[in-house]
Amino acid sequence: MTLFLLVLLTALAFEYINGFHDTANAIATVVSTKVLTPRQAVLWAAFWNLVGAWMGTAVAKTISSGLVDATVVTMTTLFCALMGAIVWNIFTWWLGLPSSSSHALIGGLCGAALATAGGNWSVLIWSTTNAKGAAVGLWPKVVLPMFTSPLVGFLGGALLMWLLIIVLRKVTPRVVGLVFGKAQLLSAGFMGFSHGSNDAQKTMGIITLALFTGTSTGAFKDLPNWAGFLRIQEFKDIPHWVVIVCALTMAAGTAAGGWRIIRTMGHKMVKMQPVHGFAAETTAALILHGTATLGIPVSTTHVISTSIMGVGATKRLSAVKWGVVERIIWAWVLTLPITGLLGYGLVHLSHTLGMGR
Repeated sequence: MTLFLLVLLTALAFEYINGFHDTANAIATVVSTKVLTPRQAVLWAAFWNLVGAWMGTAVAKTISSGLVDATVVTMTTLFCALMGAIVWNIFTWWLGLPSSSSHALIGGLCGAALATAGGNWSVLIWSTTNAKGAAVGLWPKVVLPMFTSPLVGFLGGALLMWLLIIVLRKVTPRVVGLVFGKAQLLSAGFMGFSHGSNDAQKTMGIITLALFTGTSTGAFKDLPNWAGFLRIQEFKDIPHWVVIVCALTMAAGTAAGGWRIIRTMGHKMVKMQPVHGFAAETTAALILHGTATLGIPVSTTHVISTSIMGVGATKRLSAVKWGVVERIIWAWVLTLPITGLLGYGLVHLSHTLGMGR
C-alpha cells in the first residue's frame, strides 16, 4: 500500500509538471501575437485543460493496457517509469526545449517494464488487435503517429494558412488583425481543450495500471470496505475519481505556467500575427482532438511545433529559424530512448538496493 501511495503521488507530480511543461503548447502563439497577456493566457488554457480532461478515456486505456504486458508490471515498475519521465521533463524544461511529455512517459514505462521482465522483449506490445479488431500496440499507437502527426501538423498548418491568405487577400491588415485577434481566443481555447483531452489521460492510464497491479498482487486485500474504490479487476472504464484528480492536477500545473518553453515556442521559431496563431492552433487542436478520440497518445508538442513551422513556411522558408528547430527535433529524437534507459536503469537500481520487485 505504501508503494501504491508513492506511485500515486509521483504520478500526480508528473501530471503537474506535464501541465506547466506543456502550457506553452496551448498558449505560446496567443502570447506571442499579444492577443492575451501571459497570465491571461495561462488561466484561459488551464480552464480549457480542465474541461478537456473530462472528455473521454480512450488514451488512458491505451496507456494502461495497450503498450506493455500489464501482468508483469509492479509498483516499482510504475514508480521508475514516472521518475524517468519527470527527470527528462525537468531537464528539457530547464533548457527551454519543448520535448514530449507523452513520449517521456511511454519511454519510461517501456524501459521499466523491460527491466522488470528481465530483458524479455515480449513484454512490450509491438502490434496486435483488440477484441474489436482495432490495431493496438507501440507501432500503431506511438511509433507511427510519432512520424505522421508532425508531418500532418506541418502540412495542415501550411494548407490552412494558404487558404486564409487566399480568402483574405483583399482585406486590410488592420481588419485581419482585429478579426483574428478575437478568433484566436477560440483557437487557443480549443488548443487547451485538446491538450487536456489527450495529455491528462496519460496519467489516468498510469494510475489505473497501478490500481490493477495493486488489486492483482493482493496489495489491497486488507483495505477496509470504504477503500474498495481502489480495487479494479480489469481494464474497463477509468475510475471517476482518477479522472477528477488528474484533471484538477493538470489544470493546476498549467496555471503555474512554463515560461522558458513559451519563449522558445512563441518567439524564437517564427514571428507571428494573430492570423498565423489562429491557423497553427486550429490545425494542432483538430489533430489532437481526432487522435484522442481514437486513443492515440500523440505528442502535443510535436503537433503544435510543426503546425507553427508550417504556418511560418508560408511566409518564406527563411522565416522559420531552423537552428532552433534543429534543437527541438534533437529533443524529440532523444526522448524515447533516453527515458527508456532511465526507466530501465532505475528499476535495476531499485532491485540492487533491495526495493520491491
